[in-house]
Amino acid sequence: MSSVSRRAALGSVVASAAALSLNSASASQTPAAAPAKRRTRIGVSTYSFWQFRNKDLRSIETCIDLASEWGFDGVEILEMQMTDTSNSALQKLKQRAFVNGLDLCGFSTHQGWVSPDKQKRKENTEKTIRSIEMAYKLGIPTMRVNTGRWGTSRNFDELMANRGIEPTLEGYTDEEGYKWVIDGLEECLPTAEKCGVTLGLENHWGLGRTAEGVMRIVNAIKSPWLKTTLDTGNFLEDPYDRLEVIADDAVLVQAKTYYGGGMWYTLDLDYPRIAKLLQKHNYNGYVSLEFEGKESPRTAIPKSLQMLQDAFA
Repeated sequence: MSSVSRRAALGSVVASAAALSLNSASASQTPAAAPAKRRTRIGVSTYSFWQFRNKDLRSIETCIDLASEWGFDGVEILEMQMTDTSNSALQKLKQRAFVNGLDLCGFSTHQGWVSPDKQKRKENTEKTIRSIEMAYKLGIPTMRVNTGRWGTSRNFDELMANRGIEPTLEGYTDEEGYKWVIDGLEECLPTAEKCGVTLGLENHWGLGRTAEGVMRIVNAIKSPWLKTTLDTGNFLEDPYDRLEVIADDAVLVQAKTYYGGGMWYTLDLDYPRIAKLLQKHNYNGYVSLEFEGKESPRTAIPKSLQMLQDAFA
């Protein structure tokens, strides 16, 4: 190659490099597009199907199949609804959810430490530990827990008629109750940590009826393995202000709907407002539907899903 040709070729290379450099600089000065916000994942509690009364919808397998068919992302299992808790049965449920493209996103359990009976509290602790181990076998990362209540109401209907408020057991105080709950939960936390299952204390009834009661327990224990399960339908007055109090620690949100009218009460919840509230508190976890109305779950659950998808879009 002649010297003239080499100079021409070199000049071409230099010009190309300069052009690439300019293009690169220009690209670096162009603002990157903001990443798209991840879609909120919507699950459904098996309680929404069964509601303690629909015998044909008690089967967890049926709930999983319908949840997949209707377009949910996950299923929250109500432990009380299970009829077989053997390891073989648990593994089959985990497999069924997986092949249906669903997460098992929560495990909802019942326990109560609000009792002066030390043996009863011990039994509830042991039951909760077994439930944590069950959640682990199912591959479920969070488990709803309750404080329990005094039990001075004749039944749940009476409790609901009194807006969830009931008197303490004669001779005892809420102060004692809080200590029993804190002690019981603390005994469960080593198992929760070992299994990688975060406990979520729900704003349920009993000492968890108020946001302040829930956070009093969570803040007293101060463990990364005890957070909150936020239920949109369990604050009967001023729900949005009270939900905000427990939102920072939420690991699961249970979203109530009441198509056909509520079984005990009906709340007119503003879900777009709730979605903004959760976004404000950087909540990115599952929203799990708890349908608690009188309409057939087969029609109300799909309607609830569409409503939640629109609200959290």
